[in-house]
Amino acid sequence: MYDAAPPLPSPSGAPILSARLTLRPYLPSDAADFFQLIDLNRLRLQPSFPAREGAVRVPADAVQVLAQFRQDWVSGRLYVLGIWDTATGRYLGDISLKPNWSAPVTLEIGYYLAETAEGQGYAREALGAVVGFGFNTLNASRLLIRCRANNPRSCAVAEATGFQHLPPRPRPWPLRPFLSAEQAVLYYIRRRE
Repeated sequence: MYDAAPPLPSPSGAPILSARLTLRPYLPSDAADFFQLIDLNRLRLQPSFPAREGAVRVPADAVQVLAQFRQDWVSGRLYVLGIWDTATGRYLGDISLKPNWSAPVTLEIGYYLAETAEGQGYAREALGAVVGFGFNTLNASRLLIRCRANNPRSCAVAEATGFQHLPPRPRPWPLRPFLSAEQAVLYYIRRRE
């Protein structure tokens, strides 16, 4: 399944704390909040997170998805952390790290917040908090973020936390996607220092 093995044992799942946030793996008791955030933000999340949005159509789906996240964590397939406001306990969104265990180990990071949580620096703070987890705990050499070109806030979060925009790689014309400029995907990278 992997060209290289994930780290053993799997990371503990201890919360990652930042100035205002608690990031931690989901618990079964988080299913209602997880569903509600996706349900209330469905139209916003669908373009960038179609698999997540599509997998969580009813509350029972949220229970199954969170159980899958726990299995993925143990197997090293995907590390998903919910984001909570530490002071209020309010659930804000999530951030995930998907590894490619081939050398050099690269983790692709994805994140989203509830619309009500945007514009307050939470995404920047959460991304900054998981950088150490990616490099130190998961021993990644590189962290990668894909942002839609029509989502300048997400691009700004990547740049503000030390990620550098990668120039597009030329592709033979038959392989070029037939995407509008709004659908284009930009790539950002941060390498281990």
